[in-house]
Amino acid sequence: MRILIAGGTGLIGRALSADLAGAGHDVIVLSRHPEKATGLPRGVRVERWDALTADGWGPLADGAGAIVNLAGESIAAGRWTSKRKRCIRDSRLDCGQAVLEAVEAAAHRPGVVIQASGIGFYGDGGDNEVTEETPPGDDFLARLAVEWEGSTSQLQGMGVRWAAIRTGVVLSPAGGALARMVLPVPLLSARRFGSGRQWLPWIHMADEVAAIRFLIENEDARGPFNLAAPNPVTNAEFCRRLGEELGRPVRLPFPDSILSLLLGEMATVLLCGQRAAPQRLIQLGFTFRYEDIGMALEDLLRRKRQ
Repeated sequence: MRILIAGGTGLIGRALSADLAGAGHDVIVLSRHPEKATGLPRGVRVERWDALTADGWGPLADGAGAIVNLAGESIAAGRWTSKRKRCIRDSRLDCGQAVLEAVEAAAHRPGVVIQASGIGFYGDGGDNEVTEETPPGDDFLARLAVEWEGSTSQLQGMGVRWAAIRTGVVLSPAGGALARMVLPVPLLSARRFGSGRQWLPWIHMADEVAAIRFLIENEDARGPFNLAAPNPVTNAEFCRRLGEELGRPVRLPFPDSILSLLLGEMATVLLCGQRAAPQRLIQLGFTFRYEDIGMALEDLLRRKRQ
């Protein structure tokens, strides 16, 4: 099938496009700068879009098997000033509007639209388990996730199958959170944040990709899904297990006050957490390959060394 991926040049997008292309699908990545979209997996095409409208690329949505919308500015690219937060928000809503516009104009609408979201949808969950039935929180990331999902959710009323992926912390040997924590002379390596009691809703990249593909292929997959391993760990436990795998001692923690001074409001990403359960994925029959954090870290660090 033809699958369009908006945000396909990012960490998740590259891994997903490689998997789908390897399975024989016609994968098209939408990029604002096709000339810079180098090193994409073999068989993946790039088409230009402005991340605002369906101009130029819209006809590709006609008859497509799926559209996966992962596009949006990184939440970790700088302090959350008012301007920065507007940029983060607007980038997500604009991309959602572009997808909505393309689908509305299609004579034959796509089989499914997979809409990115975040596990931050629930705010700081404390020690309470959060499932897809848990209501949203009220901090910046929670409000952002609600609006991000809402940017394309009205497609459900048009007869288009729609699923939102509330993704946790994706662990990958190619970059992202794990890469920043295993640097040879790290500031953050194996170091817990604040009390360390906050829950870390992690997921191995292989399971992230497999889950998205599962949702594309499963006709019963509709609505929100938590993409997080079934066995979350606290930040302290994650750091302990990472330290063991690296053969390094767990370093002294970063106090809340220092993180807040360094990062401002963005420190909530590190100091808050969600004890997320992938309830709906498991109910549909999805099987995680990496349920245990030790097994996941062992595999990821082995791949990183190769």
